[in-house]
Amino acid sequence: MSELIPRYRHPDFSRPELVSAPVVRTEPAPADGVVPRNFHGTSNHPEYVHLGGGRWVLAPESRMDSVLIFDGGRLEVVEPRRVKKGQQVVVGRTENGEEGIYVHTDGFVSAEQEATDKFVFRSRGTRETPFSRSYDELYQVLRHDRDHGYIVWVLGPAVAFDQDSRAAMQGLIEAGYCHALLAGNALATHDLEGAYFRTGLGQNIYSQELQPLGHYNHLDILNEVRRAGSIAAAIEQLKIEDGIIYACEKKRVPYVLAGSIRDDGPLPEVIADVYQAQDAMRVHARRATTVMALATQLHSIAFGNMVPSYRIEEDGSVRPVFFYIVDMTEFSADKLANRGSAQAQAILTNVQDFMVNLWNNLKEG
Repeated sequence: MSELIPRYRHPDFSRPELVSAPVVRTEPAPADGVVPRNFHGTSNHPEYVHLGGGRWVLAPESRMDSVLIFDGGRLEVVEPRRVKKGQQVVVGRTENGEEGIYVHTDGFVSAEQEATDKFVFRSRGTRETPFSRSYDELYQVLRHDRDHGYIVWVLGPAVAFDQDSRAAMQGLIEAGYCHALLAGNALATHDLEGAYFRTGLGQNIYSQELQPLGHYNHLDILNEVRRAGSIAAAIEQLKIEDGIIYACEKKRVPYVLAGSIRDDGPLPEVIADVYQAQDAMRVHARRATTVMALATQLHSIAFGNMVPSYRIEEDGSVRPVFFYIVDMTEFSADKLANRGSAQAQAILTNVQDFMVNLWNNLKEG
């Protein structure tokens, strides 16, 4: 695995412009949830601040559109809405040391990669890209992080609309390849619909044939779960024995269901307050070492903005956070990159085929 995870290269702080860099400045927050006008907004790249005497400190994590604060002498990354009046907020809008702030964008770029031609064809994944190597690397990453990392899945409902992809995701959860699941009301609802009625939005999950009055099925399962009071209680009462949510409950894998404005029901566990949902998702963003985002544009972009591109391990080493986005087209991957998550690697394919292919290659160990 060591050859798969690129070695992190810290910035060269002996460079003259960094040796002469000033100490980073802070200003107190003027009110709760309000930051100084010249605040430094973070990216998801490694970010360092200069504390003086040539001592540069790497932020313990970084993510899009947050701020750096010093709290009790400790550097933290905080969403602006969480900042308290009087907390010392890092200020400065430059990123190359001019104000004691250095954003490191190529820490995982090897010397060999730096030596490649500046102009090349096919430098990003498209529908023309062969993904054989991406799959092989992904198998290795998942096998490693099953035991030594924290794998987070971000799923859209398409995964639950097919019998085989549901079974594949269930197998991955039960085999330890999922440490947390993030989704919306739809994924959980249609997965439970598939378990109880064998349909997804009224279509048989194998044959895709429309069932009589099938358009009621997802509403009926919502009603049954709400009647039971919780997903866990409904699984027991309805004798549900398969599926994605069933596997999470069985293996005690945490899941976060974030609500949206168009939700039916919703299920009792769905978090209706978007900021509470964001907080719950961020718990797993802080732990993630590999993210698998499938067929959900909004959840993928939202979680991508929460996830750092790196993680500091207990021994002090720095490793990348792998982020795979799987979808039929470039659109979601492009949108994610345009929102700041440039490290996201796209695999462009039907997500149901992807799930089956992935499980077939991982289920033997």
